[in-house]
Amino acid sequence: MALADGWDWHLDCDLLVIGGGVAGLSAARRARELGLDVLIVDKGRWRDGARTQPRFVHAATNLAQGGIAVVGLPDAPSHDSITSHVDDTLNAGSGHCDRSVVESIVGRGADAVNWLIGLGTNFDTQPDGTYSRTREGGHTYRRILHAGGDATGAEIQRALEASVIGARLLQNANAKEILLEDGVAKGALIRDPRGLGAVTARKTVIATGGLGHLFRATTAPKGSLGDGHVLALDAGVELSDLEFIQFHPTVLFDSRAHGRRPLLTEALRGEGATLQDSHGRPVVTDDPRGDLAPRDIVSRAIAMRLRETGEDNVFLDARSIEDVHTRFPTVTSGCRSLGLDPAVDLLPVAPAVHYSCGGIATDGNGATSVPGLYAAGECARTGLHGANRLASNSLLEGLVVGKAVAEAEISGVGATTPERIKGRHRPRLNTQDRMTMQAAMTEGAGVTRTAESLERAVEALEGLPDAGAVAVAKRVVAAAQARTETLGCHTRLD
Repeated sequence: MALADGWDWHLDCDLLVIGGGVAGLSAARRARELGLDVLIVDKGRWRDGARTQPRFVHAATNLAQGGIAVVGLPDAPSHDSITSHVDDTLNAGSGHCDRSVVESIVGRGADAVNWLIGLGTNFDTQPDGTYSRTREGGHTYRRILHAGGDATGAEIQRALEASVIGARLLQNANAKEILLEDGVAKGALIRDPRGLGAVTARKTVIATGGLGHLFRATTAPKGSLGDGHVLALDAGVELSDLEFIQFHPTVLFDSRAHGRRPLLTEALRGEGATLQDSHGRPVVTDDPRGDLAPRDIVSRAIAMRLRETGEDNVFLDARSIEDVHTRFPTVTSGCRSLGLDPAVDLLPVAPAVHYSCGGIATDGNGATSVPGLYAAGECARTGLHGANRLASNSLLEGLVVGKAVAEAEISGVGATTPERIKGRHRPRLNTQDRMTMQAAMTEGAGVTRTAESLERAVEALEGLPDAGAVAVAKRVVAAAQARTETLGCHTRLD
């Protein structure tokens, strides 16, 4: 149908970037280097007439603690290799990765990270000047670069934000629909304080992040409700592998809280922290890698132990880590918010939604099935992560694929005129409906699932409005119902 509200403004650009994390800003920066006219849309809000720091407040990149996994930098240890990193990624992905995509993204990692360093990103170094590397679950070697101890994402975000000189920015803005003409993406319908407008573009990239707030507890920033998934879905793009939602095993537990919860980075276990239950018994007993097994295995072990004990949390013991406050300042701050000290106390932890391994179906360069439309970052399913993401591969993917989107040939020969735009509007969820959705997803499609629990989730979701978040939640549950075997981070107890 034609737009009932009309449209209040119109802008045009070469590349429209929806989202402002590592994937979106990498695309924007590289496009500016190539001389393209770039416009970035972000739903972050200015306060009291001045922008909040960081500029893109809803970007999950700000919160990434562990680091970025990369092999092939000049000072890399000689015993590590791209082949080893590829193998670790495939193993973590439980045989569900696209091998060619894994080889391509991992193989481009060193060049992309060198580019990032050239933009002013400051990774932590050792006294001899070489980069400090850590190890996380599923990795054979110490190959993960970090910054500010456990503030890697914030440092990458800072450098990329400073680098997007010349790109136009719309904040307080929400993308409502991808504009299509003859099956080709031509930009997006945007609502901002001026009203409803059209941004026409020759390339459009969705880089809106994940869907953590479909659930009751998550590490994701506020607003991660699958917005980009809905844009792609309404444009006719397939959503793939939505059943594979990674629960991070060590999220600080607080029985009084819900929503975004503090993450206790996997690098803590890489530096010697251990998991135990309330009786002091090790939690991960069925895998030779123990607490450094991939996240799906550790989260599943914790969930099963909690079913056995009837308790709400296990404990992370980080007291053996030397200078833990200095090495992990973000973790320390999160713990102190609950009156805990990681150098002194056992830290209560439980799994919480962390990352969506599936999403908008793309190739290894971010292209969707709709010409002119791309997706990058957590909202996309490239085939890198398979059934379970290897730790610290997310920043790598966003960086590599974001650059690739900018470098792709521009499709089409000009933009649509606003008079020819069509539109669709989905209702918004009120607070009570959102809580109903989150409860249904948490209880029915959590770390462990059964046919019965998933059916209960379906019944609860059917009674809710056809809002975007609900549409995505329904597809997550449907994907989980269709896959009746356990694979990666999708665990079927039946």
